[in-house]
Amino acid sequence: MLDRWGSFVGHRPVRVLVTCIVLLVAAAAYGAGVFGGLVNGGFEDADAESYQELAAENEAFGNRTVDVVAVYTSETLTADEEAFQAPVQQALADLPEGTTSSVVPWYADPSGSLVSEDGHAAQVLISLAGEGEDEYLEHYDEIADLLRDADETGAVEGHLAGTFATYDDVNELTAEDLERAELISLPVVLLLALVIFGSVVAALMPVMVGITAVLGSLAVLRLISEVADVSVFAVNIVSLLGIGLAIDYALFVVSRFREELAGVPDLGRGQPDAVAAAIERTVSTAGRTVMFSGLTVAASLLSLLVFPQSFMRSMAYGGAAAVLVAMVASLTILPAVLRLLGHRVEAGRMPWRRRRTALVADTGRWAALARGVMRRPVLVAGGVVAVLLIVASPFAGATFGSMDYRALPADAPSHEAADILATEFGGEVSTANLLLQGTSDADVAAYTEEVAALDDVLAVEPVDSADGTTLLRASWEGNSQTEASQDVVRAIREVEPASGEVLVGGLTAATVDLIDSVADLLPWMGVIVVVVMFVLLFLAFGSLVLPVKAVVMNLFSITASFGVVTWIFADGNLSDVLGFVPQGFLDVTNPILMLAILFGLSMDYEVFLLSRVREEWDATGDNDRAVEVGVQRTGQIITSAALLLGVVIGAFGLSGLVFMKMIGLGMLVALLLDATIVRALLVPATMKLLGRWNWWAPAPMARWWEKHGLRGH
Repeated sequence: MLDRWGSFVGHRPVRVLVTCIVLLVAAAAYGAGVFGGLVNGGFEDADAESYQELAAENEAFGNRTVDVVAVYTSETLTADEEAFQAPVQQALADLPEGTTSSVVPWYADPSGSLVSEDGHAAQVLISLAGEGEDEYLEHYDEIADLLRDADETGAVEGHLAGTFATYDDVNELTAEDLERAELISLPVVLLLALVIFGSVVAALMPVMVGITAVLGSLAVLRLISEVADVSVFAVNIVSLLGIGLAIDYALFVVSRFREELAGVPDLGRGQPDAVAAAIERTVSTAGRTVMFSGLTVAASLLSLLVFPQSFMRSMAYGGAAAVLVAMVASLTILPAVLRLLGHRVEAGRMPWRRRRTALVADTGRWAALARGVMRRPVLVAGGVVAVLLIVASPFAGATFGSMDYRALPADAPSHEAADILATEFGGEVSTANLLLQGTSDADVAAYTEEVAALDDVLAVEPVDSADGTTLLRASWEGNSQTEASQDVVRAIREVEPASGEVLVGGLTAATVDLIDSVADLLPWMGVIVVVVMFVLLFLAFGSLVLPVKAVVMNLFSITASFGVVTWIFADGNLSDVLGFVPQGFLDVTNPILMLAILFGLSMDYEVFLLSRVREEWDATGDNDRAVEVGVQRTGQIITSAALLLGVVIGAFGLSGLVFMKMIGLGMLVALLLDATIVRALLVPATMKLLGRWNWWAPAPMARWWEKHGLRGH
């Protein structure tokens, strides 16, 4: 299949290039409108108890969850003075109709708990109106400035805390981080590409593929957003993977094209058939690697579709779109351009490229390293596995939560507001909404007493009641995302009223439901990924042993990266150096997202290395030589690709958002471990230990693969 496509591109490059350009222009025009169709939030599960509680609460009373806490402070005035109250009263009166479902200011609260002990700070509790998170955030945007700037004189300062104040800051910082990451990474990538590719023209190839991948992916996202919710965060993963894999794939293809072109005389247009033949061989070998890599990465990302949360599904949409568009671009527009360039791909050659001499396939530092590893395979394999397990060990004690204000920098407005709340009102207090339906008044009273008697519960207070439905609010000390708060919610859910039923919702309850959902569906995600990997790797290499080995080795490098991020972000090590406030737990969605991306990216390098090993095995039947040649031919390319991709990913580690910083640094660690220790040491060691068994498959499957397998040129 790829032989025929390579021949077509080699002989009709202009037709292929013109078609690609037309499609790219159309995609750019269509994809430009994607941002208007993206949604915020997306962490809820429609089947979760917390979601059902919110829906029933809205139907019975309108939203009564405290979504925004407006905190007003003054150095000179106290909350009971007219000069303090008047501007806030006016601001609340000016709130647009339909934006809020409940507003409880301190001066209308008889408990007095909304005023600080010294009287210089006071709260207004606000519930937003709407049908879901997206509408809530829209309404928050409408009222935020009115609340924050209530007093134009500045005597009373307004600060906004709560879920949607945090979401708003996260969205703003996400856009800034994406722009910063691109501004930092792209110049560095271009400089490194010039060093690695060795010529100006060759270094521009990944830029071309990257632009194509991003523009094409945005068009795909807009198309998907017409029929499904797509999170704003999907754009980040499009940028990360679109640019990152464009670099990988362009490096694979350009390197192989140069290798094939080395035997073609540099006669310009006088040897078009010879250059076309080089393109055909490049597409059937490196193109095959790119195709399998793209399919494995996309399959790994699409496994996120097992989760019901639209945030996770959006990562699948964006990531798979970026990968597949980068793959298609590397098999179409890139070989067409290379065919037209021919030897001119070396234009603007750097001095070190001019001095470069060809190496024999099994000579050089990488081949020597492979031979050294294969002389002591047990020692090397055992040592590498031991080191990776030690690095991974902190992950064994990890706890999980969800995003809160501490994911933001300390100077973010909602983070500052949360700090003021904790300082002025005696620490953080978390709540859960308890909605009782069909419960008698006597049973409501008994249920209230039973919940109030639970360990750590401070109080259970009535919020509203109508037509046999009662809404209560339980409160306890501590941050809503801690394991202790999650245990409180689980304890509350174990209490049942004597009649009717109860639904427990709120921020902590939603986190408990999210963690339970991930835990229930994670095994299915794993099964899907492993089965797809087995099928694709068998089609690529005709072996049932290599897929098992690839999965196991990938898990070693990925869990090692999880250990690093746990040690840093959950345990708080290096927090001062990296500039973040430790949360004490890992955001439960981040390891899942990292697993999907890293499993695919690890397979990227696995396929590239084993493709060259398989070529030499088919030619010689000598396992040791096949490993030496494969490592020699791919070692520098894999290391270079990892370096370039690491710059793109690492730039996200500079984010002000803790979860983006964690993903960036965690993926960078996994990528570097995988491209160096695993590919250079563990793979050759295990290939040596297994010998001919590397290529084993049951006889019927082996015969089928010999006839139908997708082997290289």
